[in-house]
Amino acid sequence: MSAADDPDPDKTYHPPKAYRNERFLNSPSARSVRILSEYVEPVARFRAFDVADTVVFFGSARILPRDEAEHRLRAARDHGGDVARAETALDMSRYYEDARELARRLTEWSKGLEDTHKRFIVCSGGGPGIMEAANRGASEAKGINIGLGISLPHEQHANPYITRELAFEFHYFFMRKLWFMYLAKALIVFPGGFGSMDELFETLTLIQTGKIKKHMPIVLYGRDFWDEVLNLDALVKYGTINAEDVDLLHVVDTVDDAFAYITGELSKSLDAPKGPGL
Repeated sequence: MSAADDPDPDKTYHPPKAYRNERFLNSPSARSVRILSEYVEPVARFRAFDVADTVVFFGSARILPRDEAEHRLRAARDHGGDVARAETALDMSRYYEDARELARRLTEWSKGLEDTHKRFIVCSGGGPGIMEAANRGASEAKGINIGLGISLPHEQHANPYITRELAFEFHYFFMRKLWFMYLAKALIVFPGGFGSMDELFETLTLIQTGKIKKHMPIVLYGRDFWDEVLNLDALVKYGTINAEDVDLLHVVDTVDDAFAYITGELSKSLDAPKGPGL
Protein backbone atom coordinates (compact mmCIF):
# COMPACT_ATOMS: atom_id res chain seq x y z
CA MET A 1 0.00 0.00 0.00
CA SER A 2 1.41 3.42 -0.98
CA ALA A 3 1.57 6.44 1.29
CA ALA A 4 -1.25 7.98 -0.72
CA ASP A 5 -3.40 4.94 0.02
CA ASP A 6 -2.65 5.02 3.72
CA PRO A 7 -4.63 7.91 5.27
CA ASP A 8 -2.98 9.69 8.17
CA PRO A 9 -5.56 10.36 10.89
CA ASP A 10 -3.47 13.33 12.04
CA LYS A 11 -3.80 15.04 8.66
CA THR A 12 -7.56 15.40 8.32
CA TYR A 13 -8.58 17.36 5.22
CA HIS A 14 -11.63 19.63 5.22
CA PRO A 15 -12.58 20.67 1.69
CA PRO A 16 -13.89 24.26 1.41
CA LYS A 17 -17.57 24.90 1.13
CA ALA A 18 -18.53 26.25 -2.26
CA TYR A 19 -19.55 29.66 -0.93
CA ARG A 20 -16.15 30.01 0.78
CA ASN A 21 -14.07 28.82 -2.17
CA GLU A 22 -12.54 32.08 -3.42
CA ARG A 23 -10.89 30.37 -6.37
CA PHE A 24 -14.30 29.21 -7.57
CA LEU A 25 -16.10 32.46 -6.71
CA ASN A 26 -13.61 34.49 -8.75
CA SER A 27 -13.68 32.11 -11.71
CA PRO A 28 -15.66 32.50 -14.96
CA SER A 29 -17.86 29.61 -13.83
CA ALA A 30 -19.18 31.69 -10.91
CA ARG A 31 -19.91 34.87 -12.88
CA SER A 32 -23.65 34.38 -12.48
CA VAL A 33 -23.18 34.05 -8.71
CA ARG A 34 -21.22 37.31 -8.59
CA ILE A 35 -23.85 39.12 -10.63
CA LEU A 36 -26.64 37.82 -8.41
CA SER A 37 -24.68 38.89 -5.32
CA GLU A 38 -24.62 42.47 -6.61
CA TYR A 39 -28.41 42.38 -6.58
CA VAL A 40 -29.22 40.36 -3.46
CA GLU A 41 -26.67 41.94 -1.09
CA PRO A 42 -27.81 45.55 -1.76
CA VAL A 43 -31.44 44.45 -1.36
CA ALA A 44 -30.63 43.24 2.15
CA ARG A 45 -28.93 46.49 3.10
CA PHE A 46 -31.66 48.72 1.69
CA ARG A 47 -34.26 46.67 3.55
CA ALA A 48 -32.30 46.97 6.78
CA PHE A 49 -32.31 50.78 6.46
CA ASP A 50 -35.91 50.90 5.22
CA VAL A 51 -34.92 52.83 2.08
CA ALA A 52 -38.01 53.27 -0.08
CA ASP A 53 -36.60 55.35 -2.93
CA THR A 54 -33.85 57.78 -3.91
CA VAL A 55 -32.91 61.02 -5.61
CA VAL A 56 -29.85 60.37 -7.76
CA PHE A 57 -27.07 62.92 -8.38
CA PHE A 58 -24.79 62.50 -11.40
CA GLY A 59 -21.83 64.72 -12.32
CA SER A 60 -18.10 64.97 -12.81
CA ALA A 61 -15.64 63.44 -10.37
CA ARG A 62 -13.21 66.24 -11.29
CA ILE A 63 -15.16 69.23 -9.95
CA LEU A 64 -13.52 70.59 -6.80
CA PRO A 65 -14.87 72.20 -3.64
CA ARG A 66 -14.46 75.98 -3.76
CA ASP A 67 -11.77 76.13 -1.06
CA GLU A 68 -9.63 73.54 -2.82
CA ALA A 69 -10.09 75.27 -6.19
CA GLU A 70 -9.05 78.60 -4.65
CA HIS A 71 -5.96 76.95 -3.13
CA ARG A 72 -4.95 75.48 -6.51
CA LEU A 73 -5.39 78.82 -8.24
CA ARG A 74 -3.14 80.55 -5.69
CA ALA A 75 -0.56 77.80 -6.12
CA ALA A 76 -0.69 78.13 -9.92
CA ARG A 77 -0.17 81.90 -9.73
CA ASP A 78 2.63 81.63 -7.17
CA HIS A 79 4.54 78.77 -8.79
CA GLY A 80 4.01 79.26 -12.52
CA GLY A 81 1.33 76.64 -12.98
CA ASP A 82 -1.52 76.48 -15.48
CA VAL A 83 -3.47 79.53 -14.32
CA ALA A 84 -6.15 79.28 -17.02
CA ARG A 85 -6.94 75.69 -16.04
CA ALA A 86 -7.05 76.63 -12.35
CA GLU A 87 -9.38 79.55 -13.10
CA THR A 88 -11.73 77.20 -14.95
CA ALA A 89 -11.67 74.79 -11.99
CA LEU A 90 -12.59 77.65 -9.65
CA ASP A 91 -15.47 78.67 -11.91
CA MET A 92 -16.71 75.07 -12.07
CA SER A 93 -16.48 74.72 -8.28
CA ARG A 94 -19.81 76.51 -7.97
CA TYR A 95 -21.44 73.29 -9.14
CA TYR A 96 -19.86 71.41 -6.22
CA GLU A 97 -21.22 73.96 -3.76
CA ASP A 98 -24.64 74.00 -5.44
CA ALA A 99 -24.89 70.19 -5.43
CA ARG A 100 -23.92 70.18 -1.75
CA GLU A 101 -26.56 72.77 -0.87
CA LEU A 102 -29.27 71.12 -2.98
CA ALA A 103 -28.61 67.71 -1.40
CA ARG A 104 -28.74 69.28 2.07
CA ARG A 105 -32.07 70.97 1.38
CA LEU A 106 -33.61 67.89 -0.23
CA THR A 107 -32.54 65.76 2.73
CA GLU A 108 -34.01 68.19 5.25
CA TRP A 109 -37.25 68.24 3.22
CA SER A 110 -37.47 64.44 2.96
CA LYS A 111 -36.79 64.00 6.68
CA GLY A 112 -39.80 66.19 7.39
CA LEU A 113 -42.22 64.03 5.41
CA GLU A 114 -44.86 62.11 7.31
CA ASP A 115 -43.93 58.62 6.20
CA THR A 116 -42.87 55.49 8.02
CA HIS A 117 -40.31 54.74 5.29
CA LYS A 118 -37.17 56.68 4.40
CA ARG A 119 -38.11 58.55 1.24
CA PHE A 120 -36.08 60.23 -1.50
CA ILE A 121 -32.66 59.40 -0.06
CA VAL A 122 -29.73 61.16 -1.74
CA CYS A 123 -27.74 58.70 -3.85
CA SER A 124 -24.52 59.23 -5.82
CA GLY A 125 -21.79 57.26 -7.51
CA GLY A 126 -19.82 57.37 -4.28
CA GLY A 127 -16.68 59.05 -5.59
CA PRO A 128 -15.24 62.58 -5.49
CA GLY A 129 -16.49 65.74 -7.19
CA ILE A 130 -20.23 66.17 -7.61
CA MET A 131 -20.76 62.73 -6.07
CA GLU A 132 -18.96 63.78 -2.91
CA ALA A 133 -20.84 67.08 -2.83
CA ALA A 134 -24.21 65.29 -2.85
CA ASN A 135 -23.25 62.88 -0.08
CA ARG A 136 -21.69 65.73 1.89
CA GLY A 137 -24.82 67.87 1.74
CA ALA A 138 -27.02 64.98 2.85
CA SER A 139 -24.61 64.19 5.69
CA GLU A 140 -24.62 67.82 6.83
CA ALA A 141 -28.41 67.55 7.08
CA LYS A 142 -27.86 64.47 9.30
CA GLY A 143 -29.55 62.19 6.80
CA ILE A 144 -28.56 58.78 5.58
CA ASN A 145 -27.22 58.71 2.03
CA ILE A 146 -26.02 56.17 -0.51
CA GLY A 147 -22.84 55.76 -2.55
CA LEU A 148 -22.87 53.27 -5.43
CA GLY A 149 -19.17 52.93 -6.18
CA ILE A 150 -17.45 50.99 -8.94
CA SER A 151 -14.07 49.23 -9.10
CA LEU A 152 -11.89 51.09 -11.62
CA PRO A 153 -8.15 50.86 -12.34
CA HIS A 154 -7.50 54.61 -11.87
CA GLU A 155 -9.99 55.56 -9.16
CA GLN A 156 -11.57 55.75 -6.63
CA HIS A 157 -12.21 55.33 -2.94
CA ALA A 158 -15.58 55.97 -1.37
CA ASN A 159 -15.89 59.58 -0.27
CA PRO A 160 -16.02 60.11 3.51
CA TYR A 161 -19.57 61.47 3.64
CA ILE A 162 -21.48 58.33 2.62
CA THR A 163 -23.41 56.49 5.30
CA ARG A 164 -20.92 53.67 5.84
CA GLU A 165 -23.48 50.86 5.83
CA LEU A 166 -24.80 52.20 2.50
CA ALA A 167 -21.43 52.48 0.73
CA PHE A 168 -21.18 49.94 -2.09
CA GLU A 169 -18.47 48.89 -4.50
CA PHE A 170 -19.70 47.16 -7.65
CA HIS A 171 -17.67 45.15 -10.12
CA TYR A 172 -20.25 45.22 -12.92
CA PHE A 173 -21.23 48.55 -14.41
CA PHE A 174 -24.64 47.25 -15.46
CA MET A 175 -25.50 46.20 -11.90
CA ARG A 176 -24.47 49.60 -10.60
CA LYS A 177 -26.67 51.24 -13.23
CA LEU A 178 -29.56 48.98 -12.25
CA TRP A 179 -29.37 50.27 -8.68
CA PHE A 180 -29.19 53.88 -9.83
CA MET A 181 -32.48 53.43 -11.68
CA TYR A 182 -34.27 50.81 -9.57
CA LEU A 183 -34.91 53.04 -6.56
CA ALA A 184 -34.74 56.46 -8.23
CA LYS A 185 -37.68 58.86 -8.22
CA ALA A 186 -35.70 61.79 -9.65
CA LEU A 187 -32.38 62.35 -11.41
CA ILE A 188 -30.24 65.49 -11.14
CA VAL A 189 -27.38 65.75 -13.65
CA PHE A 190 -24.64 68.29 -13.03
CA PRO A 191 -21.86 69.02 -15.55
CA GLY A 192 -19.89 65.87 -16.24
CA GLY A 193 -17.93 63.84 -18.75
CA PHE A 194 -18.38 60.51 -20.50
CA GLY A 195 -19.67 58.70 -17.42
CA SER A 196 -22.32 61.29 -16.64
CA MET A 197 -23.36 61.42 -20.30
CA ASP A 198 -23.61 57.63 -20.42
CA GLU A 199 -25.82 57.57 -17.33
CA LEU A 200 -27.99 60.43 -18.63
CA PHE A 201 -28.55 58.97 -22.08
CA GLU A 202 -29.22 55.47 -20.82
CA THR A 203 -31.91 56.91 -18.55
CA LEU A 204 -33.40 58.92 -21.41
CA THR A 205 -33.43 55.82 -23.59
CA LEU A 206 -35.18 53.73 -20.93
CA ILE A 207 -37.85 56.40 -20.46
CA GLN A 208 -38.29 57.05 -24.19
CA THR A 209 -38.71 53.34 -24.92
CA GLY A 210 -41.08 52.76 -22.03
CA LYS A 211 -38.75 50.46 -20.11
CA ILE A 212 -39.02 52.88 -17.19
CA LYS A 213 -42.72 53.41 -16.58
CA LYS A 214 -42.58 55.31 -13.30
CA HIS A 215 -42.62 59.10 -13.16
CA MET A 216 -38.95 60.14 -13.37
CA PRO A 217 -38.15 63.86 -13.59
CA ILE A 218 -34.69 64.57 -15.01
CA VAL A 219 -33.04 67.87 -14.10
CA LEU A 220 -30.03 69.25 -15.95
CA TYR A 221 -28.21 71.67 -13.65
CA GLY A 222 -26.20 74.49 -15.24
CA ARG A 223 -27.73 76.07 -18.33
CA ASP A 224 -24.48 77.49 -19.74
CA PHE A 225 -22.81 74.08 -19.68
CA TRP A 226 -25.72 72.09 -21.07
CA ASP A 227 -26.60 74.63 -23.76
CA GLU A 228 -23.04 74.31 -25.07
CA VAL A 229 -22.51 70.56 -24.88
CA LEU A 230 -26.00 69.16 -25.52
CA ASN A 231 -27.89 70.20 -28.65
CA LEU A 232 -31.13 68.23 -28.63
CA ASP A 233 -32.70 70.72 -31.03
CA ALA A 234 -30.28 69.46 -33.66
CA LEU A 235 -31.53 65.90 -33.11
CA VAL A 236 -35.09 67.15 -33.61
CA LYS A 237 -34.03 69.06 -36.73
CA TYR A 238 -32.50 65.95 -38.28
CA GLY A 239 -35.45 63.80 -37.29
CA THR A 240 -33.58 61.42 -35.00
CA ILE A 241 -35.79 62.22 -31.98
CA ASN A 242 -39.29 63.65 -31.62
CA ALA A 243 -39.85 67.23 -30.49
CA GLU A 244 -41.63 66.01 -27.36
CA ASP A 245 -38.55 64.03 -26.33
CA VAL A 246 -36.86 67.32 -25.44
CA ASP A 247 -39.49 67.77 -22.74
CA LEU A 248 -38.02 64.80 -20.85
CA LEU A 249 -35.42 67.26 -19.52
CA HIS A 250 -35.85 70.25 -17.24
CA VAL A 251 -32.95 72.74 -17.15
CA VAL A 252 -32.26 74.86 -14.07
CA ASP A 253 -29.51 77.23 -13.01
CA THR A 254 -30.05 77.83 -9.30
CA VAL A 255 -30.51 75.75 -6.18
CA ASP A 256 -33.82 77.47 -5.50
CA ASP A 257 -35.23 76.56 -8.92
CA ALA A 258 -33.94 72.98 -8.69
CA PHE A 259 -35.34 72.49 -5.19
CA ALA A 260 -38.76 73.92 -6.09
CA TYR A 261 -39.09 71.80 -9.23
CA ILE A 262 -37.83 68.55 -7.72
CA THR A 263 -39.89 68.72 -4.53
CA GLY A 264 -42.94 69.61 -6.59
CA GLU A 265 -42.42 66.57 -8.80
CA LEU A 266 -41.56 64.27 -5.90
CA SER A 267 -44.71 65.32 -4.06
CA LYS A 268 -46.63 63.66 -6.89
CA SER A 269 -44.94 60.38 -5.89
CA LEU A 270 -45.94 60.49 -2.24
CA ASP A 271 -49.11 58.49 -2.82
CA ALA A 272 -47.51 56.21 -5.39
CA PRO A 273 -46.21 52.73 -4.45
CA LYS A 274 -43.03 53.07 -2.43
CA GLY A 275 -39.84 51.66 -3.83
CA PRO A 276 -39.49 48.71 -6.20
CA GLY A 277 -41.02 46.12 -3.92
CA LEU A 278 -37.95 45.37 -1.84
